[in-house]
Amino acid sequence: MDGNSKKIKIAISGDLGSGKSTVCRYMKEKYGLEVYSTGQIQRSLAHKYNMDVLAFNRYMETHPEIDEEIDSELVKIGSLDRDMVLDSRMAWHFVPDSFKVYLTVDLDEAAHRIMNDQRGKVEKYASLEEARECLMARKKSENQRYITKYGVDCSDPDNYDLVIDTTSLTPEQVAEKIMAAVRQK
Repeated sequence: MDGNSKKIKIAISGDLGSGKSTVCRYMKEKYGLEVYSTGQIQRSLAHKYNMDVLAFNRYMETHPEIDEEIDSELVKIGSLDRDMVLDSRMAWHFVPDSFKVYLTVDLDEAAHRIMNDQRGKVEKYASLEEARECLMARKKSENQRYITKYGVDCSDPDNYDLVIDTTSLTPEQVAEKIMAAVRQK
């Protein structure tokens, strides 16, 4: 990216299993954007606490200091003067000058993707049904936590500059749509 132009800051939020991390990796490779992921931070913390991601999300409901630690790091990262993509459900809120993207996906497709992804023992499911149930429970837990703590609904499409249904798109197609929209802004 050109050092003299305005820095690109893209905040990608969305449904669990919608391809946020995969799209971010592609954007790093293709466009040279730095990638920051709160999901990686949360999975690492879940492992540290010896919990799966759903249990850790529920734990975070009563331990606000964990969200506060993650959120303050997000604000600090968002203030950096560099091209970046933020893989985070709350970056759209904490990095107000970012281009805000929400990725949606059909629940069955999300369950398939997560079952086939190697996310370690903190996010492993015995069946598609278990994956669907855990995804729904996690989304409910996270949305409730953000509504209670910040008064914002991450799944409200009005919070975003662009909403993309990734169910039948490749990560490359999603990234191209995002970059085309960023360039038009």
